[in-house]
Amino acid sequence: MVGIILASHGDFANGILQSSSMIFGEQENVKAVTLMPSEGPDDIKAKIEQAIASFENVEEILFLVDLWGGTPFNQTNSLFEEHKDKWAIVTGMNLPMVIEAFGARFSMESAHEIAASILNSSREGIKVKPENLEVVEEKASTNTNQISNVGSPGSFEYVLARIDSRLLHGQVATAWTKTVQPTRIIVVSDAVTKDELRRKLIQQAAPPGIKAHVVPIDQMIKLSKDNEHFGGQRAMLLFENPQDLLRAIEGGVPLKTINVGSMAHSAGKVQPNKVLAFSQDDIDTFNKLKEAGLEFDVRKVPNDAKANMDEILKKAQEELNKLK
Repeated sequence: MVGIILASHGDFANGILQSSSMIFGEQENVKAVTLMPSEGPDDIKAKIEQAIASFENVEEILFLVDLWGGTPFNQTNSLFEEHKDKWAIVTGMNLPMVIEAFGARFSMESAHEIAASILNSSREGIKVKPENLEVVEEKASTNTNQISNVGSPGSFEYVLARIDSRLLHGQVATAWTKTVQPTRIIVVSDAVTKDELRRKLIQQAAPPGIKAHVVPIDQMIKLSKDNEHFGGQRAMLLFENPQDLLRAIEGGVPLKTINVGSMAHSAGKVQPNKVLAFSQDDIDTFNKLKEAGLEFDVRKVPNDAKANMDEILKKAQEELNKLK
């Protein structure tokens, strides 16, 4: 996996690492390096060298730096010259850039490839209000709970439906969108529709060029029955839990396969594998989904091998029975 070093004046690198970890999850092979007011060029160069030495693989390293021409950049660049065939530096570090880089590591194996892929999301993360202050008119990014009825005759083509307690995060925004190429990402959740903070986090994680929405379940059911306005639209649906999915299926959303990506652990749940945790209600709901004819595609990212959902549910039931 490509190592990432965040470098900045002051504590900015530490702060952005903390923020990105809150959104994307804790990361391996990532270090924050800071230049403090009492320090000089040699100090931060030593910190960068120490961070590099902490990585198991020092062949592929991506440096995300706050300012071109500043001391963190200059000292990074002095080390970079001998490794420029493998290493890469991107300046203007911001939160969308870091999140995109985290996600890209799951499908890209070189620092050069990741550096090239994160530029658009870094730029798209810069917005201004009021909008008339924009020098260049941007395409609107629709991250609301309203999906306008514009388009060709026809209904949605569902390219992916996924259960993921983290909803739209780096693995989804990079690996899965590149694989299934949606034109819209739709988070289907009554709870998230009412949560302004979570909606904003989803907006930040949306990849450039793809319209993202958060809609309540009943609205998704209505949209799925609209055969007049969504022709040519490739929809990726994200569900926070199997219960919301079951409501959508029972309401008539025509899904045949569900990708089961992650379900967070909480009190009263058992965890039969690393990424899926179940309560009795979860198991019962998955059995109802199976009875409804759904097939399960259990994997975090497209390159993972598919796991057997029947075996996972059986193991989860056995573990729950032991707790009774």
